[in-house]
Amino acid sequence: MSDKVKLTSSHRVLIVALLAAGLACFLLVEPYINSIVMAFIISLLMFPIHEWIEKRMPKHANLASLLSCVVLTFIIVFPLLFVFAAIVQQGSTFSQNVYQWVTQGGIQTIFSHPWVVNGLSLINNYLPFDTISPQEIAQKVAQFATSFGSNLVGISAKILGDATSFLMDFFLMLFVLFFLLRDHDKLISAIRHILPLSRSQEDKLLDEVEQVAKSAVMGSFLTAIAQGFAGGIGMWLAGFPGLFWGTMMGFASFIPVVGTALIWIPAAIYLFLIGDTSWAIFLTVWSIVVVGSIDNLLRPLLMQGSAGMNTLMIFFSLLGGLQLFGLIGLIYGPIIFAVTMVLFNIYDEEFKEFLDRQNRS
Repeated sequence: MSDKVKLTSSHRVLIVALLAAGLACFLLVEPYINSIVMAFIISLLMFPIHEWIEKRMPKHANLASLLSCVVLTFIIVFPLLFVFAAIVQQGSTFSQNVYQWVTQGGIQTIFSHPWVVNGLSLINNYLPFDTISPQEIAQKVAQFATSFGSNLVGISAKILGDATSFLMDFFLMLFVLFFLLRDHDKLISAIRHILPLSRSQEDKLLDEVEQVAKSAVMGSFLTAIAQGFAGGIGMWLAGFPGLFWGTMMGFASFIPVVGTALIWIPAAIYLFLIGDTSWAIFLTVWSIVVVGSIDNLLRPLLMQGSAGMNTLMIFFSLLGGLQLFGLIGLIYGPIIFAVTMVLFNIYDEEFKEFLDRQNRS
């Protein structure tokens, strides 16, 4: 605080011009910001592998970065292609089975169950709704099943479009990742030079961003993978396509509050209504004890220790990030919270004497 810079009018003009130019640059890259951020985060995760490759070819920085990107492609793309093909195959088989089940009277079997009959009777007698007829519901379900084939064409086209968009974003991310890995030291030096902070404060800020970025990926995506894997095993044992519904449970785990229950509760109800009571109980117990414990134990464990963030702050950073930015907000939210906490700590250090004097007054 002792080294003060006296701002002149030319300094102020320069700062305003720099802010305006920075905003213009941000607007230029905003459509690609998610790919850039993901490249930054993956570079942190990939850096140990890249460092190992770089040590074996110290005079070939471009080739080392290219090999690191190729390794990442093999780690991510090829397993995803295999899983995607299996999901499409299992999903297609499942949709055909559902169509046959509906057209062969399966829905009537459900509506003849005593619990369903009593439930509909209660709704029709006591709740202020129009009378709900099982025949009308069965007719609607049959119509949906009949049109599902044509709908599947549109769904497949959308999936293909999403896959194409994913590949474009992935290769853009690889392009950015190549330069981040190759010029890692230069970029860190440039950031340190620009930040108007002491070396210890810069270390604290950069280390925290790195730690939280890693923990956000580990905490959110590894938890989703673990829950999807465990949930897929439970669904497979209960007689459902394991890979397809395990993947659906993995995606559902990103939804706050509801999570994987969005998948396993309807599945357990279906098993109960068709008479597979033992499997319905098994799936319920498995999902609560095994799948639920993964979310309750693994996610907080992987995301603890970041800038003093407790479980409540982690929860709101994930919830708010998801609401504000979408799926990528599971990474943005914790990083924003962590940087804010670090800046508060720096503020506390810089103004410690003033704050102590205020407390004594």
